Amino acid sequence: MKLSDFDFDLPERLIATRPAVPRSSAKLLVSRGGDITDSQVTELASFLEPGDRLVFNDTKVIPARLTGTRLRQSAQGETEAKIEVTLLEPQGDGSWMALLKPLKKIHEGEVIVFSDALSARLIEKRDGQGLLAFDLTGAQFDDALDQTGAMPLPPYIAAKRAADAQDKTDYQTVFAKNAGAVAAPTASLHFDDGVLDSLKARGVDSSFVTLHVGAGTFLPVKVEDVTSHKMHAEWGKVSEAAAADIAATKARGGRVIPVGTTALRLIESAARGGAIAPWEGETDIFIYPGFEFHVADALMTNFHLPKSTLMMLVSALAGQQRIKDVYAHAIANDYRFFSYGDSSLLFPT
Repeated sequence: MKLSDFDFDLPERLIATRPAVPRSSAKLLVSRGGDITDSQVTELASFLEPGDRLVFNDTKVIPARLTGTRLRQSAQGETEAKIEVTLLEPQGDGSWMALLKPLKKIHEGEVIVFSDALSARLIEKRDGQGLLAFDLTGAQFDDALDQTGAMPLPPYIAAKRAADAQDKTDYQTVFAKNAGAVAAPTASLHFDDGVLDSLKARGVDSSFVTLHVGAGTFLPVKVEDVTSHKMHAEWGKVSEAAAADIAATKARGGRVIPVGTTALRLIESAARGGAIAPWEGETDIFIYPGFEFHVADALMTNFHLPKSTLMMLVSALAGQQRIKDVYAHAIANDYRFFSYGDSSLLFPT
């Protein structure tokens, strides 16, 4: 299985840099059997049946991108350098692993000042990253980060424009609850109260799980033999209540449909024994064609990067040739791609 098997040509104009307004007005491509239907997210309930269960990721994106100043005393007096920081992963002692640019402009022990309320000391450099200890913890740190930080937009959006105040709303789901992600579960960005109400009226059930999406979700695959790729690890939790409700849906013949690849990866991680069970920990599950699904009966997801692990995941669920056909249709019909783009509802062929 080669990396080139998951490549396709994507016109630059189809990369979305802002979401649809309102968010639920995004296009929805529905793939069932050999049919493709063009619709909108507002009509999602009409493609589902009473007793189906959607599984959402309720992680909350933190404003993880910071810009600060490194101050240094030298023989020439005080000098400074601009340092850009992207928080990656919290450590048990409250410190954070982070990307620092330019890393060579700061030494271990030096301080970066982000605002009057927030600063951090570089503890050590490790594998091209930095370990930062902030001067605030707990709720005080969260408040200062909200005031100072910017949303960590994906690289393909950040290359086109800087994050702004609107992204703090746009790049967050309406049901975000558990803070810790540095990337959004983007399939869920399309949901608003109107769509959620229509699903409830249809008799579609919902469950919430938590997977803190990491920056590793954007790492490219660098090996031609995709089976040798090593996935990044992300922390997730499937509660007892969520596992029980998902299991009950399966037992009565209802369909379990994760909203987003993060929710799918998490519930399949919790079901490696053959059935869904409560689960908590780090998962590096890698889903590519040939994977045996134990829980997911379909998937709602956005349109993904060429040659990405997410293209491999949707190909595993819907079939490689089917996904090629779906993506060709999406491109021909001007669907918008990636995090702020349109959505798809994929049923296995």
